[in-house]
Amino acid sequence: MTRILITGASGFIGRAVCKSLRVAGYSLSGTTSNIEQKKGPENIPLYYIPEIGPDTDWSGPVAGADAIIHLAARVHVTRDTSSDPLAEHRRVNRDGTRQLAIAAAAAGVNRLVFISTIKVNGEITTGHPFSEEDTPLPGDPYGISKWEAEQTLLEVSKNTGLEVVILRVPLVYGPYVKGNFLRLIKACSRLRIMPFGAITNQRSLIYVGNLASAIKASLDHPVAVGKTYLVRDGQDMSTPDLVCRISGSLGSKVWLISLPRWLLTGIGVVTGGTGAIARLTGSLQVDSSLIEKDLEWSPPYTIQEGLNETARWYLSSRI
Repeated sequence: MTRILITGASGFIGRAVCKSLRVAGYSLSGTTSNIEQKKGPENIPLYYIPEIGPDTDWSGPVAGADAIIHLAARVHVTRDTSSDPLAEHRRVNRDGTRQLAIAAAAAGVNRLVFISTIKVNGEITTGHPFSEEDTPLPGDPYGISKWEAEQTLLEVSKNTGLEVVILRVPLVYGPYVKGNFLRLIKACSRLRIMPFGAITNQRSLIYVGNLASAIKASLDHPVAVGKTYLVRDGQDMSTPDLVCRISGSLGSKVWLISLPRWLLTGIGVVTGGTGAIARLTGSLQVDSSLIEKDLEWSPPYTIQEGLNETARWYLSSRI
């Protein structure tokens, strides 16, 4: 298969996926919600999709595609102004994905690779990493809607023959990253003292180049059909180690002081950043052995290489 449609092609992950697949010789097209944008990363043609939901017309974008990589989604919204965040997440992530899958099957698309989230499994691990065998336990509207989207896709696959592959990803980092990881980079760049010296957690991450590689491996491998895979970089890190590595990649130096976790949690309550503090102090580990075995896949970039690339982008852009 050579013709690939990438929804959300101009986003953070989409940029890396377009680059990886272009190098591999695939013919690419994408979708965008920006009516002014006609070309995407790697100069690929873009289809204008103003809104994703149960009534989205996907007929134009899916026509002629051999496979679809579905990246576009309503992600976690820090200050959600919707009166019903769960309904909004479901409308985009569940119902919009179902509409895409039905249109894809009708157009003769062979396979759809769906980028889901480790939040389907849960928010924290204790004692052992998440695996594909664990009972899903999503805890927020984003995770719930993604879990429901996964189930919807498998139902459409059963009814139509559309091949579906699901990748659940932890925190993704790399050039053009936004959100909490960008805030952490800024903190490592600007602060000389950080309060995480006493934290002994372990967290799985994935560099966007490694994720693009896993997506590529999922596009045509026969073993992947109908499978859900958890992906990660080759090793996990504690928050103190991550902070030190980011600072080193930026060419800066940070001193870690040890504040007890209860005090950090209290600071989060006062500042309204309880979620960020929980992620920085808690553990969330992923077992990626199934995709490594099934698809003979391994992350092509080390964590340090990924952090170095991210730091180079940040220093050149100075966001």
